[in-house]
Amino acid sequence: MNFIKKIADKNFDESVHMRLIRYGKGEYKSRAPISIAKTTKVKLKSSFEFANDLILFAAELGNCEASGIVLSKKDISSVMSKNKIEGNSETKRGGLFFQNNVDKQELTKEQIIELAKESYFMLLDVEGKGFKIKMKKKLPKPGKDEDKIDDKFCQMELDGEYFEKVKSDFFWDVGNFKKAKAVHDFIVTGIEIPSALKNSKDFALIREKSLRVGKVVRRLDIDGSKKEEIFEIRG
Repeated sequence: MNFIKKIADKNFDESVHMRLIRYGKGEYKSRAPISIAKTTKVKLKSSFEFANDLILFAAELGNCEASGIVLSKKDISSVMSKNKIEGNSETKRGGLFFQNNVDKQELTKEQIIELAKESYFMLLDVEGKGFKIKMKKKLPKPGKDEDKIDDKFCQMELDGEYFEKVKSDFFWDVGNFKKAKAVHDFIVTGIEIPSALKNSKDFALIREKSLRVGKVVRRLDIDGSKKEEIFEIRG
């Protein structure tokens, strides 16, 4: 289940929190764009926010050949080794996160799930029976400039037989369509700092552990017809 649907269902788990920690107080317009088009194939494009959700979705479809980069908050070389995932880890960007290089190999659903548990973002190219995903390998910098949002950071193509499955996960809230797009306005009205960190000077830890409170406005375009939904945020 993708993180926007989890927000709609009030399921504020750790994966939702990890998608929200990039935001401070304020309004962030037209974020997390995702679009889908159905012909003989199903083509889905999105910003970086859906990277993990797309990889986990693909894992449900079967084994896949994968390669790329996994970003994590800690060294996960032992996790990779334990799960027989070939690659290596190296620190990057002043130690803010680890870059884990995943060599080209076949991965099972179970291996990908274990990798996802430890990842900040999985920036992987994957290909399996009837599906493939291509992703860029460098996250955009945080900011409020909506004109610079890359809505083709992730690109997924699937056989038509997977359309209903894709629709039920990423466009669960619309009826029949040929083309649909959703963008999201994140409006953060408050930051809840854990009581144990009230007097801490570790601002990076405070940022990571605090909850974002507010709402997300989901704006949909379904074959030219507009629809808007509002969900509360606390994650």
